[in-house]
Amino acid sequence: MTLLGIHHIAIITGHLEQSKAFYTDILGFKINREVYRAERDSYKVDLSLNGQYMIELFTFPAAPARPSYPEARGLRHLAFAVEDVDAAASELAAKGVAVQPVRIDEHTGKRFTFFADPDGLPLELYEP
Repeated sequence: MTLLGIHHIAIITGHLEQSKAFYTDILGFKINREVYRAERDSYKVDLSLNGQYMIELFTFPAAPARPSYPEARGLRHLAFAVEDVDAAASELAAKGVAVQPVRIDEHTGKRFTFFADPDGLPLELYEP
């Protein structure tokens, strides 16, 4: 498996409007898309900087704050761009890593899957 780079960073926020203002007005990101996902009662906002480095801002009803700093509200998962999700997932599975079934993002049509690091941090393989 050859990782191509980091595809995006997903952040769960408890204050969507404040987070959007921070990432756009203060840091200079652009909003590419904002989607309300009724089935999850959740918003997803896609952000880019100079046409790259995607950040996904999410809201979820009653999302708990992280119990302590630095485990505060924040990073949801880290995504790695790969050429072939199936091949990369197979390589991880061959090394004893549990990998979820490959899924297709209903908004982008892109293929992805999740797995976890030894501490349980969610990691994603994403086919750009």
